[in-house]
Amino acid sequence: MNEQLAIHQVVSQWFRQVRPQILAGRKQGLEIENKTSRLDLVTNIDKETEQFYRQQIRQHFPNSKILGEEGAKEDINSAEELFWVIDPIDGTMNFVKQGRSFVSMLAIYHKQQPVLGYIYDVVADQLYWGGPGLGVYCDEEKLSEPENISLKEGLLGVNGPMIMSNYRNLQTVVKQSAGARIYGSAGIEFIHVLRGQCVGYLSHLRPWDYAAGSILAESLNLVVKTIDGNILDVVSSEDVLVATKRAFSEITALMAAK
Repeated sequence: MNEQLAIHQVVSQWFRQVRPQILAGRKQGLEIENKTSRLDLVTNIDKETEQFYRQQIRQHFPNSKILGEEGAKEDINSAEELFWVIDPIDGTMNFVKQGRSFVSMLAIYHKQQPVLGYIYDVVADQLYWGGPGLGVYCDEEKLSEPENISLKEGLLGVNGPMIMSNYRNLQTVVKQSAGARIYGSAGIEFIHVLRGQCVGYLSHLRPWDYAAGSILAESLNLVVKTIDGNILDVVSSEDVLVATKRAFSEITALMAAK
């Protein structure tokens, strides 16, 4: 735990340092590119923010390996020291179109085991952080474990295309819940589950989308696995479900039904 807090003392400062650059960059005008489609965007601020984190990591933790959304992707299995997963701007479409509902995320592992996760709500200036043995905090406020409620008692965060195509009975799942919510940012969705504002969140996610959130969720005794109940391996793109234990069992059973 002392080692975790020593790392946190350094890393926690980075988010406030980069915040002015993110907010000013949008006001000054963004350079926007399509990655895989017109719905998959990257901006100059995504790239500059990731570069900032990489520089800080190299300066303070020089023997680290890094997996970043917008840059080089090193292998966790080759990491002898810390392994970092970077999502510089999660919810880039929201960032571009609305200027809100986006986050910046970092996840830290050592010998393939989680150490710390960070989700920074840039506009609200709130840092969610924590890890095994520490619990989870919003800045200095320690979060309580969400109540282990059932699917019918809570709202469910979902992926838009998945619900429209009724992917694996997802429309049935939503009908059993108190309603669906679509926020367009995995980090924002994870925050709602961490705070007990949603019973769960389901989407197809890449490692940088779920790494930080999974560390925080598991630190609050929430379940984070694939929708088939398999353990996430940190570096694969998967259909990911984070939920209370009761809701996880109910959702996976409904999605497995023929």
